[in-house]
Amino acid sequence: MHPSAADPFDLRDDRAYAAWRGEKLRNAPASVEELIVDVDDIAALRPQERAAIAERLRRGNVAVYRCATPVDREALRALGRQFGLVRLDRNEMADDDGISSIQVGPDAAHREFIPYTDRPIRWHTDGYYNPPARRIHAMILHCVRNAASGGTNTLFDHELAYIALRDRDPRHIEALSRPDAMTIPARSDESGVARDAQAGPVFEVDARRLFMRYTARTTSIGWRADAMTQAAVQALESVLAAPEAQRFTLTLLPGMGILSANVLHSRSGFRNDPQHPRLLLRARYHEPITL
Repeated sequence: MHPSAADPFDLRDDRAYAAWRGEKLRNAPASVEELIVDVDDIAALRPQERAAIAERLRRGNVAVYRCATPVDREALRALGRQFGLVRLDRNEMADDDGISSIQVGPDAAHREFIPYTDRPIRWHTDGYYNPPARRIHAMILHCVRNAASGGTNTLFDHELAYIALRDRDPRHIEALSRPDAMTIPARSDESGVARDAQAGPVFEVDARRLFMRYTARTTSIGWRADAMTQAAVQALESVLAAPEAQRFTLTLLPGMGILSANVLHSRSGFRNDPQHPRLLLRARYHEPITL
């Protein structure tokens, strides 16, 4: 990028930021209904269906599809390919094909991780504990079976969180963009170190795209200890808790799914029907979405 080019994420470029901010706020979806696109087959989207999903992603970094035909794991991979998503994050809890079955875990190894329990999950972006080479830039979350009650997802466009925080004080963005702003300590198991400690920024810009890495967890996390970072973390927590925040809440039903640029999201606790327990399929990708 040419050093003189306008960059809305450059804290010195107020004019570029104001222009981007204005366009972003004008076009941001106003309700969860605006995110939903009905499709016939996610594996082979019609041009108008793909365009509708791309339009939601362009405006709010997230789209919700409602599919009329049965969806299997290959269909999820096909959906990803239609938006330039190929490199699945083959994490330790993923199945052999790189897609994870998100359900209450059958064993203690699964229940160690909150997504595989029925407990609520606080605000986070996926893969915040991954090394830089395995950053999660996009994800698909598809509902096979919903819970008897609960299991509601709340979505918050990370670009809107950035705007709210920068409007409060640009120094918050400066602090949270440092390469050691947030550290996830190493995790050990009976075999030794299962995952190395990972330090990194909360906000990162690559090719003029804004990415966010965050978790609201209060244990097993280390924030840079200086006053500027501590103030930024508190300000971000306040933004995420603010009643005026433009967040969207929905409960996925069978055949519904979320395609997102790894926006901030949370999940409420839930109660399962023992005969038909909640099951979601999750595909996480290293590439950014291609519109």
